[in-house]
Amino acid sequence: MALVLDTGVLLAGLDEGEPQHEDCARLLAGIEERLIIPEPVLVELDYWLRKAANADVWLTFCENLHADAYVLSPVGPDLLLAAAQLQVRYADQPIGFVDAAVFVTCEALGEDKVATLDVRDFSILRTSRGQSLRLLPEVGQVPGGASRGPPW
Repeated sequence: MALVLDTGVLLAGLDEGEPQHEDCARLLAGIEERLIIPEPVLVELDYWLRKAANADVWLTFCENLHADAYVLSPVGPDLLLAAAQLQVRYADQPIGFVDAAVFVTCEALGEDKVATLDVRDFSILRTSRGQSLRLLPEVGQVPGGASRGPPW
């Protein structure tokens, strides 16, 4: 079993200034599954951490990734195509490539859950079998509930 991580959960878990820091840090520290990070998440994470002037946090994160605290998941040609197909399938919604890559990574790994704060996008997506993913931290655990989206 594994938990695939979206950018918002990582950002909030790493940056003490984020409103959902405690919930996300607790989730990341308390999970006993492999923490999977699809490669495209790194670009967003670097951007948002640097925007908040947290280059040291980025370095610490990279050191932890290097020390196997996280598993980096490549998005090769098959997942790239699956992500693009998902974006076309939901063309009426603003599903970006990173979210699509996170979702198809979950599906490729056979995971039924995802760590995300992006309730808006992930709550509408369905697997090829028509199932939704369970979103962690669960709505009741996050201050502001489902109305709170990612910082962007």
